[in-house]
Amino acid sequence: MFEYRIRTRIFVGLICAVLGILSLRLVQLQLIDTQMYYGESANAIREKRVLPARGVIYDRNGRLMVDNQPAYTILLTPRYFDVEKLGLLAELLEVPDSVAAARLTEAREWNVFRPSASFKDVSFAAFSRVQENLHRLPGVSFEVSQKRRYLTDARTWHVLGFVREISRTELGSRRSDGYRQGDMIGRAGVERVYEEALRGTLGSEFKLVNIMGMEVESYRSGLQDRAPISGYDLHLSLDNDIQVLAESLFVNKRGAVVAMDPRSGEILSFVSKPDIDPRIFSAELTENEWSALSMADGDPMFNRATMSGMPPGSTWKPFMALVGLQEGIITPQTVYQCRGGYRLGRRLFRDHEGHVHGPIRLERAIEQSCNSYFFNLMMQLDIDAFSRWGRVFGFGERIDMDLIEQNTGLIPDSSYYDRTYPDGWTAGFTINLGIGQGDMLVTPMQLARYVSAIANRGTLVSPHLVRLMRNSETGEEIALDIPPAQSLPIDQSNFDVVKNGMRRVMENGTGRWVQLPNIPSGGKTGTAQAPGDRKDHSLFIMFAPFEEPEIALAVLVENGGFGASQAAPIASLLAEKYLTGDLSPRARYWFDRVLQLESEPLEAVE
Repeated sequence: MFEYRIRTRIFVGLICAVLGILSLRLVQLQLIDTQMYYGESANAIREKRVLPARGVIYDRNGRLMVDNQPAYTILLTPRYFDVEKLGLLAELLEVPDSVAAARLTEAREWNVFRPSASFKDVSFAAFSRVQENLHRLPGVSFEVSQKRRYLTDARTWHVLGFVREISRTELGSRRSDGYRQGDMIGRAGVERVYEEALRGTLGSEFKLVNIMGMEVESYRSGLQDRAPISGYDLHLSLDNDIQVLAESLFVNKRGAVVAMDPRSGEILSFVSKPDIDPRIFSAELTENEWSALSMADGDPMFNRATMSGMPPGSTWKPFMALVGLQEGIITPQTVYQCRGGYRLGRRLFRDHEGHVHGPIRLERAIEQSCNSYFFNLMMQLDIDAFSRWGRVFGFGERIDMDLIEQNTGLIPDSSYYDRTYPDGWTAGFTINLGIGQGDMLVTPMQLARYVSAIANRGTLVSPHLVRLMRNSETGEEIALDIPPAQSLPIDQSNFDVVKNGMRRVMENGTGRWVQLPNIPSGGKTGTAQAPGDRKDHSLFIMFAPFEEPEIALAVLVENGGFGASQAAPIASLLAEKYLTGDLSPRARYWFDRVLQLESEPLEAVE
């Protein structure tokens, strides 16, 4: 009995102690720490995202190309929204009631308890009206974000890309990265490749919210808020002035330009035409508008600079010369007889327009673009060696660079011909490869990299569009992961021979009309056959100055005719502008002439 009373007293004592502690804590909360916890008993705490400023984009000279401007978004939280206020909200936003109802349904499907970006890019006037009436609209809040603003005359659409609302599919895989319905995300170009760096780090604000879902005040005066960190700015390798000129030269044309610094791989100009004015993506596009863009004449969303695979024509002859020299098939003194073509059995593979060059050596064969010389060379080159060397130069493969949309092209080997022609194939199937025709495809980007390797005498540089990423708030820079350049296994002396041949093209050959004033250069015209009855494609590769090249270019004008007629003057104009900062009277003549020339009408290639 005695032990029972002792246990009872201990138990009662413990209960009294616990109640005493709780009472003291209650006194502290109610009387001492009143200000710290004022209002929290009647309110919930909501974490509100604060979006960072997206990184801006500069050209190589520090010219601002893309920045941000305010964008106003109205958010709906279905759990707290009063359906009877739907008409008022629609009236303030000047949208039909049915639209407001549809947005509310979408918000419910996404998340009943979380704010959904239901009305994006509303006008400042509409945003102001909603702000003034927030006390009448439970479950309605707002977010001030940003949209892209484009500041130069250069569209540069296939480089810059665009930002667009994240899709449901993407949202499912990127929700853990902080993305929500209605967020914008890079969808093409550098906006896509560098999305993580450009986006920045989200901030947060903690708000007291009453039972109606309306914000009352900041929690603890904002002591726990976290400021956002803006995204990294991209400093591109592009030269805005050269880009503007290049785009102006492609009015009413289809094709592409890639200009590079052959010493570093920095891309100086990148054009694919037709293209799209990126400013249209600053506003929200409907599905119909998006479909219209996707189906527009000339396929402006198609990146011809990296995706348009076609035979390289005679721009391939310097490659053949290098391979022939390195394989020991020819020397600079090797003479082939040109009788206007090469006869293989009963078939005559003709020289261009039946030209008869007589006995001809390598440098002159490059200068005069003699088909017969390179037919002879191809007949002595094994097809698998041809393919192997093509891949050494980066043809037939993706380029490791900061553009995703790429076509690998096609460099055939014996297994390709075995698959394609199971009934058998002969040298007649491969001889045209020697002049850049037949079963092969290359892209302008690959051609620009290849001519850069000729210009710098054997270094296959890694093309890239971004020189530097820097955070304007912190000053921090991100080191770019640029793949190392590759040394081509070709003797320097062989490059000297081929470069001399390309210099002769500009002095006495098919490129003599577009030689730069007082700046020696090297180049090679090309004319690639187009299927059907269409006009041939015009191609040109070039580098300048000759001794210490600073720019290398590849130009394609679809259905533009001979390489010297359209592609060559475009390359010459861009090189002169880049090297001298201006255009000479001779260049202005070519500028006017190029503007008058067009590709075939779009209907002809549909």
